[in-house]
Amino acid sequence: MCGIIGYIGEKEANDILISGLEKLEYRGYDSAGVAIAHESQIKINKVKGRVENLKSITIIGNIGIAHTRWATHGKPCQENAHPFVDETNNFAIVHNGIIENYLELKEELSREGVSFSSNTDSEIIVHLIAKNYHDNLKEAVLKTIKKLAGAYAFCVIKKDASEIIGARNGSPLVVGIADSENFLASDVSALIEHTKKVVYLNDFQIAELKKDSCKVYNFDGVEENYEIKEINWTLEKAQKQGYKHFMLKEIFEQPDIIRETMKVPIAIEKNFSRIIMVACGTASYAGLIGKYLIEKLAKIPVTYEIASEFRYKEPLISKEDLVVAISQSGETADTLAAIRLAKEKGAKTLGIINVIDSTIAREVDKVIYTRAGPEIGVASTKAFLSQLMIIYKLAFNLSDQEELLEYIDDIILKIKSILSRSEEIKELAHNYYLSHNFLYIGRNLSFPLALEGALKLKEISYIHAEAYPAGELKHGPIALVSEEMPTLAICPKDAVYPKTFSNIEEIKAREGKVISIATEGDEDIKKISDEVFYVPEVKEIFYPLICCIPLQLFAYHIADFKECDIDKPRNLAKSVTVE
Repeated sequence: MCGIIGYIGEKEANDILISGLEKLEYRGYDSAGVAIAHESQIKINKVKGRVENLKSITIIGNIGIAHTRWATHGKPCQENAHPFVDETNNFAIVHNGIIENYLELKEELSREGVSFSSNTDSEIIVHLIAKNYHDNLKEAVLKTIKKLAGAYAFCVIKKDASEIIGARNGSPLVVGIADSENFLASDVSALIEHTKKVVYLNDFQIAELKKDSCKVYNFDGVEENYEIKEINWTLEKAQKQGYKHFMLKEIFEQPDIIRETMKVPIAIEKNFSRIIMVACGTASYAGLIGKYLIEKLAKIPVTYEIASEFRYKEPLISKEDLVVAISQSGETADTLAAIRLAKEKGAKTLGIINVIDSTIAREVDKVIYTRAGPEIGVASTKAFLSQLMIIYKLAFNLSDQEELLEYIDDIILKIKSILSRSEEIKELAHNYYLSHNFLYIGRNLSFPLALEGALKLKEISYIHAEAYPAGELKHGPIALVSEEMPTLAICPKDAVYPKTFSNIEEIKAREGKVISIATEGDEDIKKISDEVFYVPEVKEIFYPLICCIPLQLFAYHIADFKECDIDKPRNLAKSVTVE
């Protein structure tokens, strides 16, 4: 999940690389580093912590690579920070991914007398390249990758060479093409201020970049044709535009995101007997809502699967299944692996993806883009809502009830009305930000929202939160209820309202504090709640689209009161490209 960037051209590389790393910090921020080749030397600047810490030193040169790290092997520290160099300081590499056979390779290299400076899996790559080098950097990389098992993207430079080599297998890597300069990066966000022309590398490809040329080869060394794509969004879209945090900006962008996502055409051939939703984290909760919706409206069986577990449970997949992968980045390693397994079994595959031409988007049989635009905050908000909108449109298409989309303009207005009451939610958050634990409950369509609300609180405020179907409380979790553990209950006026209401009464009978999200006009809920945040009344199936907004704002304001790093929560990364 680390971020990497490389530059070769006529400009000074240092500031370009550091600026690019800042755009990639959502991928990890345990440590950062830069390596630049100049006058037959490689100079290194690497630090523990944020990219900002690199700015005190400037390295001269116009060929370089850089890295921002999310630690997998080896604790976050300067020694384990990238880039890594070989013992002769001839080569430097940056790496994103996991080398699964690194211990075996490290032992082999150690027996040959190689000394290591870190506890990472990444360092073995640079030592293998040095070992395999015989006057041709590309050939050294091709020999090295034959030894590597796992998922990776890496870039390498040599101290006296005028080229950068990048390799991709399972982790994202994109080439940026410009006049007299070229780039490599984990994400186009690092390149967009320099060029809008990009080449998305596929797995088992390497790129050989010089300042005025780009060549792509497969892992057998055969040159391959490539397509240059044009990026259609601007750097301005990724700026805060006056908001305190990107996350808050992205929450407030959601009415426009729904409107944009409404323009996405949905037409699915109904030549399948079952749908399997596969996703991780927030995207999986969108998939769980999809299960409820599609089964309710279209009467098609839907299986909900956590992608990280999917491959390892020997899933029963048939050619009559449609496997739907949901991923903001389109690079989620577990979800990608699930799709590849589904294709091996002959199933049809569909991706609900935000990032155009990402790996999952390219590998599925059909892709639907969510049009959320760049989402910088690590905790997903607008991407989640855009995934929900696509799932709603899919459910309406499969059930031939697309007339229900006529309600969406009204939904947008009601979301705007909730956003206008952000200060009200802020006051609620102030009353509870010192809590150490939370329960979130809901029934039916509100249960996945409870999961998502609890996840948001955990991600950005570091408060422990558990989510349960409301009816499950009495089967164990109610033992946790006390004055010190508040419950957030999602209780709109829907078909299961009386049941959820009863569960709230059970909590109050045990002196638990309750914050309820309820439908405007519900006076009864006040009698059993310590706090109530009202949402406008909507058609029952649409409550997830509006109830998710106060959940996002509640988590945001609590984290803000706690002075947490909201856009870059500890230990997390935006795009999870390792298993």
